Amino acid sequence: MKTFIKAISYYLPKRIQTNDALVSKFPEWNAAKVSEKVGVNSRHISASDETAGDMAEKAARKLFFEYNINPEDIDFILFCTQSPDYFLPSTSCVLQNRLGLKTTCGAFDFNLGCSGAVYGLAIAKGMITSRVARNVLLLTAETYTKYLHPSDKSNQSIFGDGAAACLISYDGLFEIGEFVLGTDGSGAENLILRSGAARCKQSTGFSEMDENGYTRWDDYLYMNGNAIFNFTLSTVPHLVSETLLVNSLSKEEVDYFVFHQANKFMLDSIRKVCKIPETRFYNSIEHTGNTVSSTVLIALKDAIQANLITPGMKIMLAGFGVGLSYGACILR
Repeated sequence: MKTFIKAISYYLPKRIQTNDALVSKFPEWNAAKVSEKVGVNSRHISASDETAGDMAEKAARKLFFEYNINPEDIDFILFCTQSPDYFLPSTSCVLQNRLGLKTTCGAFDFNLGCSGAVYGLAIAKGMITSRVARNVLLLTAETYTKYLHPSDKSNQSIFGDGAAACLISYDGLFEIGEFVLGTDGSGAENLILRSGAARCKQSTGFSEMDENGYTRWDDYLYMNGNAIFNFTLSTVPHLVSETLLVNSLSKEEVDYFVFHQANKFMLDSIRKVCKIPETRFYNSIEHTGNTVSSTVLIALKDAIQANLITPGMKIMLAGFGVGLSYGACILR
């Protein structure tokens, strides 16, 4: 059975943090330089009482409204987040009730970051192909900004909060092709929040300087930018080649590339290493920032609305980062 993306919507929190606001906190910075290197002019920040589950619900309701979708037709929810509302129960179970979905609807959360949307599409395709479900609601939402140290100016310039909703079904806009997925857990500590879960339940208050001069906190998100950059540049070219191979395509046959919107510098570097023309490569996070698992779906929606993606085109989606994990697929 063929599987398709039928609908995409997203939600961004109301509060907006501009580069000027960041510079007022860190006067040693220059707003223009932040914009030039990171590619972000503003990012949306979740309210203090707004969770990933709240944002996912808003994205789902927007999807239902925009595409006239009957919630009764949904028979499975997949929710990708690393900032769930609770340790238990799964936030997807809470969302089943809040969205008014039928009780025969299956639901589970999965914990992935930057590759999460691609993995979610792979899971949904497997469910539909095996006839476990007919209409799968894939939700992605993240509130990384709640886990950033107040003095962490680097990550504050990069990350924003947001949620996306995608309906995967047996008909629709884009047929979902073949996937390439991978993991390199040896780099897990390069993007990590150490405390809070079972390995280290209590806050430690511990911090230290890493080899690049950045502070590593146990109780806040830490990212080794150099290591993540090196991982990406060494992994993504092979990921692109393998995805083309399993889909029996050449690079020239792919009309448009939509990758995880990490930051402008990384995207520019990936595009050049992979030798992808600028006109066929999406690179725009200036008003959203890096929304982690939601960037791919937000970018895909924006590219469609901007007529960068039109009927008949072949698109490559790719995600890569925290885990460390990566994945890509082709849409037709």
